[in-house]
Amino acid sequence: MSKKTSASWDMVQLAGAVADLKRDHYRILLTMSVLVDLLVDRGFVSREELERKTAAIDDELETLIDASLRPMG
Repeated sequence: MSKKTSASWDMVQLAGAVADLKRDHYRILLTMSVLVDLLVDRGFVSREELERKTAAIDDELETLIDASLRPMG
């Protein structure tokens, strides 16, 4: 197989892998959405609690990522 054909095949495989990831991502988001709806509908947690906790975890992760990208010292 020539280099051009090999590179083309690599791109086809990459595109397929990305499509698989997109499908998996969609299924995970759908499942999480259903679980959140069930938890809220059954009174285990409120949407406001979920939003507060999500924001807190997001802030914490942003701080950790920033710290790892800009180590002190």
